[in-house]
Amino acid sequence: MLRVLILILIFSSIHFQVKAQEADEIMIKDSISVNDLYQAALKPSKAGFYSAILPGLGQVYNKSYWKVPLVYGTLGLSTYYFIYNNNQYQEYRTAFKLHKIGEGESSQYPSLTLEVLEQAQEFHKKDRDLSLLIGVGLYVLQIVEASVDAHLEFHNTDNTLSFTPTLIKEPFYNNTVVAARITYSF
Repeated sequence: MLRVLILILIFSSIHFQVKAQEADEIMIKDSISVNDLYQAALKPSKAGFYSAILPGLGQVYNKSYWKVPLVYGTLGLSTYYFIYNNNQYQEYRTAFKLHKIGEGESSQYPSLTLEVLEQAQEFHKKDRDLSLLIGVGLYVLQIVEASVDAHLEFHNTDNTLSFTPTLIKEPFYNNTVVAARITYSF
């Protein structure tokens, strides 16, 4: 009996021709042209490249002009601290060398001992290296920021996804609790 039912199903599916739509009735309308998609795909890499060539140029390319002073302010500040700490390191190093060979009275720090001069050297060397590391990190961060900003330009940012703090009355302890509610509406 099972074989008969299977054969009937096979023959009936072969016999009936199902037509859902005609091929010429389908019209696909896209709101974004192929050229716009191509430019949208290249924009993040261009912004990152421009920022790598000249800091802040990627932000200008993204039309985020207000970020350029922040980029140059942070990079300038780290450069200033690098130069300051390097100069202080060189001064203490020279004073340490002069004091070590016995000409400590002729240096600008005659009252400092060798240990203090060595500690000052190490302190400013550490701060100089840290300033350089922070500067390189900020340089890379502005490249990443320009690329991410260009990526997010073509994303939908409507209010279908919202994050709101709410007050919830807890029934067990009868307390009011602050909670976060994430809402996604279609």
